[in-house]
Amino acid sequence: MKLKKLIGLMTVAGFALPGVAMATNGYFSHGYGMKAKGMGGAATAMADDAFGGANNPASMVFAGDRLDLGVDLFSPKRSASRTGTAAGGTLNGNENSDSNYFAVPEFGYNKLLNKDLSLGVTVYGNGGMNSDYAPLANGSNFMGGAGRLGVDLMQLIVAPTVAFKIAPNHSIGISPLIGYQRFKAEGLQGFGVGTGTNNLGYDHSYGYGVRVGYMGKITPTITIGAAYATKMNMQKFDKYKGLFAEQGAFDIPENYDLGIAFKATPDLTLALDYQRINYSGVKSIANPSTNILLGYPLGASNGPGFGWQDVDVWKLGAAYQYNKHWTLRAGYNHGDNPIQARDVTFNIIAPGVVKDHATLGVTYLTDSGNELTVSYMHAFENTVSGSTIAAFGSGGTDTIKMYQNSFGVAYAWKM
Repeated sequence: MKLKKLIGLMTVAGFALPGVAMATNGYFSHGYGMKAKGMGGAATAMADDAFGGANNPASMVFAGDRLDLGVDLFSPKRSASRTGTAAGGTLNGNENSDSNYFAVPEFGYNKLLNKDLSLGVTVYGNGGMNSDYAPLANGSNFMGGAGRLGVDLMQLIVAPTVAFKIAPNHSIGISPLIGYQRFKAEGLQGFGVGTGTNNLGYDHSYGYGVRVGYMGKITPTITIGAAYATKMNMQKFDKYKGLFAEQGAFDIPENYDLGIAFKATPDLTLALDYQRINYSGVKSIANPSTNILLGYPLGASNGPGFGWQDVDVWKLGAAYQYNKHWTLRAGYNHGDNPIQARDVTFNIIAPGVVKDHATLGVTYLTDSGNELTVSYMHAFENTVSGSTIAAFGSGGTDTIKMYQNSFGVAYAWKM
């Protein structure tokens, strides 16, 4: 009966949460779970919550029985400008992207079936290629279309998770990844995406992948972890087969994490993670935008993409137990900027350029044993400039920049 109830809860979790998330390391979040977000995202060797399906599936068997539910208020500030184009400069301008506040939910549940086996679910999201620019003074936009310019990408991933101990201090875990994504573009009529002032609206796709992980408590003070997620094979966006490479394909890239946690004192834990995100394995993300100048049409296998490079991310965090009720956290997250100067024009609609993030967090343990966690993140402003693609005005320079803030609250019931 308990197993049936758990499976039912997994199903409800997958369909009840909207899963909208904005991102900081390319279009991945800087961390999953409010505790990890307060520690710069470092979580691969930690077992503090039920977000192993997003971080390290092997951690769940050490996390105990718990339900984590929270929401992050995410605020990315993005802007784009173009200067110096010839032919009257009709596409020159400076615009800030609207839609600056997003509520990002998070959900995790874990149940120990016995001391060596756990079953749970994590529901999390990616996104961040979201933008919404007002038209320029002449009614067109930076990409030569009509009216407002922008895209909206949301990815929801449901990760049922099984973890079991292969030895008293070592575990492995697996999370089948069930994905849903939604995409909309507007203002790209210049590329044949829509006609006149009409846009194509939302399209949807589903797909799958898997994440596997290992966690080992090597000594009483040192824990290590490793996790690997395959590329998620997603259905193609049929409405946007003339935009994305490979006739509308938009898979979720493979990624892997390595982590170590060190209990420096009975009250202080330090954690360090390394993450690799292989955007190069998805042509619609990684193909150079300059392929359009080589005669490759949008939607073709070699058609232009966003030109994103693979990124390396380093996450450093600290957790200090001040007393039996209060735990304080801080962290720093540094990731590569995936966008090169040659691809700035296309990335006006996807300006994922931030690199450095500072985080703070705190958890209050209630008298009943439940937890209230708060986290804050600031991503420092970064700017990238490059030559305007000739189709939008020769001799011009395009510039994109972004900074971010987020504030999150989560509550955990220990059962």
